[in-house]
Amino acid sequence: MSALALSVLLSLVSAVAYASGAILQEHVATDTPARPYAPLHHGLWWAAVALNGLGAALHVVALAYGPLSVVQPLGALTIVFALPMAALFVGRRAGRTAWRGALLASVGLAGLLALTEGTDTHSLDGGERLVLAAATFGTVGLLFLVAQLVGRPAVRSMLLAASAGVAFGIASVFTKTVAVDWTSDRPTVQLPSLAVIAVLAAGGLLLSQASYRGAGLAGPLATVTVVNPVVAAAVGLTLFGEEFRYGALGTALALASGVVAAGGLILLTTERLAASRAARQGGAGSSAPAVRPPREPDRASEADAARAQVGERVDVGAVAGPRTHLEMEMRSRAVAGGS
Repeated sequence: MSALALSVLLSLVSAVAYASGAILQEHVATDTPARPYAPLHHGLWWAAVALNGLGAALHVVALAYGPLSVVQPLGALTIVFALPMAALFVGRRAGRTAWRGALLASVGLAGLLALTEGTDTHSLDGGERLVLAAATFGTVGLLFLVAQLVGRPAVRSMLLAASAGVAFGIASVFTKTVAVDWTSDRPTVQLPSLAVIAVLAAGGLLLSQASYRGAGLAGPLATVTVVNPVVAAAVGLTLFGEEFRYGALGTALALASGVVAAGGLILLTTERLAASRAARQGGAGSSAPAVRPPREPDRASEADAARAQVGERVDVGAVAGPRTHLEMEMRSRAVAGGS
């Protein structure tokens, strides 16, 4: 097997691992809404963490065997794999709008990354790493704070997923920088960079877990899948000296791919907002006051109504018998008001 074929195979398995981990994360988010970030007591969450770690490891190995322009676009298959896998294994079916949005986001991302021409020989100096780390933590923190102020769950989930994508993307940038340093003539141990990688990777995992609460699978996963490599590609273009292929034409095509990917994310957000609105309307309709069944007549009231009221003639009829019986008849008529 050639190195290129091996990198493609590893990338496909990595995408499947990422998709499986995302499905488990969404399932855990549904089961434990009170713990949106780190449901440590849930065994499936740890399985999702292991699957995400496996996907990351396979992605790094794939980059070692194949070019960035081939491996990175294959990561977009995560969302394509996740939707049918979720429908097949956990019965969570996505609507047509979600499918269209996921496919548009994947196609746009693949086109954007396929047009990016990378270089593996450039690294970042200490000042650039410090500025990049500060900008990343600031951006992630800002997105997190805005997400807490948003009232709509679908929009909040997209913001959390975007912050997770930024964290994952910059973690990849630092990973590439450390890898270049280690393979240089004077390899050094980059403890600050490794610490940044660990913090961003853990933060991205927790933010992505929270993004699945009340938002389904397709929207948050597509957002992370798109934002992650787009951020990494933006840093590569500005700091690593990467550029788009085919000059001005490639730049125009890359911008068009970015628009397509953004349109896919908008479709996914719209689909989730519509689903949330329908759920709220259904809940409001079900809260209408229940129609009370006809009240059964009170038996005691029926008995009282059946009794003779004051002023009503009581006919005791002719009573044959001694005088005492006749006196009882007269007394009954007097009590009833009869004459």
